[in-house]
Amino acid sequence: MTNRVFTPGQVAETVAIQALSFLAQEPARLGRFLAETGLGPETIRTAAQDKGFLVGVLDFILNDEALIDDFAAAHDIKPRQLIAAREALGG
Repeated sequence: MTNRVFTPGQVAETVAIQALSFLAQEPARLGRFLAETGLGPETIRTAAQDKGFLVGVLDFILNDEALIDDFAAAHDIKPRQLIAAREALGG
């Protein structure tokens, strides 16, 4: 079996999509995110295809220490991996 190698950008996008899913799992978190971004629930799917939006998702989480801790625990990653994903996406 061949091991697939992922680029840092691909890993970062995956982390950002996981972060969006994490926000969507709790209506209050998602509501806060939507209020801050000005987006509506009907536009998330389209917006998620944009790297700038994914950067915004990571920024939203990185601006709240409790969200950082909750996301890192839920996905068994270290907070610095979340920061690395944000840096890899640029923006």
